[in-house]
Amino acid sequence: MAAAYGQVPPSTTTQMDTKGEEKMKTEVDYFNLPCPIPYEEIQREAFMSLKPELFEGLRFDFTKGLNQKFALSHSVAMGPTELPSQSSETIKIPTAHYEFGANFIDPRLMLVGRVLTDGRLNARLKCDLTDKLTLKGNAQLTNEPDMSHGIATFDYKGSDYRAQFQVGNGALFGASYIQSVTLHLSLGGEVFWTGQHRKSGVGVATRYNTDKMVATAQVASTGIVALSFVQKVSEKVSLATDFIYNYLSKEVTSSVGYDYVLRQCRLRGKIDSNGCTSAFLEERLNMGLNFILSAEVDHRKKDYKFGFGLTVGE
Repeated sequence: MAAAYGQVPPSTTTQMDTKGEEKMKTEVDYFNLPCPIPYEEIQREAFMSLKPELFEGLRFDFTKGLNQKFALSHSVAMGPTELPSQSSETIKIPTAHYEFGANFIDPRLMLVGRVLTDGRLNARLKCDLTDKLTLKGNAQLTNEPDMSHGIATFDYKGSDYRAQFQVGNGALFGASYIQSVTLHLSLGGEVFWTGQHRKSGVGVATRYNTDKMVATAQVASTGIVALSFVQKVSEKVSLATDFIYNYLSKEVTSSVGYDYVLRQCRLRGKIDSNGCTSAFLEERLNMGLNFILSAEVDHRKKDYKFGFGLTVGE
């Protein structure tokens, strides 16, 4: 009877209101998109899972905090070092070195320095010049001729974009830009020029991320096509894969791996298309004491690497 007099039944009105609310929720405010991650870190989730810091031999790291901002570190590493060889067999010689470091960490300034017994000096700088502009610096000084280098990066963080400009020794200049297109999709590009080697290049990249997955793709004029995908299975388990193709040399490599985070340890491992398998375990034995195991097996080259270490201090 109500419909006959032109009145809408209550149930129909409720359905229309619900659809209207759902439509409002799905609408995207393109003037209020999130700021993307830096262009150089576009594949950081895949790198964390597939490329841990593998080592061979013994490693011991000790960090002592003098106050809330300043800390000293000591590192000892003993293990074989690979020598370049034209044969298929791997040639290794035993080596050992000691590294002394100093860290200064402030909310707006970070200074990190390392000195090795072979004469190398490594330094890193990160300084927030303003709320949006950050200066980053990396430098390495060595006794070997033409092997010292340094690079400075200016990182500008906009509301929904990031822009970077790099300058380094050897007439190195580079710039990159990445823009959020939607809530989950970002697009970017880069360009660089090395005056010392008379080489230049451009590249483009895209990144799509949600709460459960991250997919990236990069193409550069240097010949590299890189794809990566990370799936978060649960709060503790992530699976990752990557595919790298060089269309100039026609070389192809791919790998699959996992990242398993437990309450007291973290286990990462992978296997690639060259038949190389690796695993990296970090276990927290006590507050400020971590035990590390590293293993890498390359059946094709008959190269086997095993290492263990301790990390003391936070």
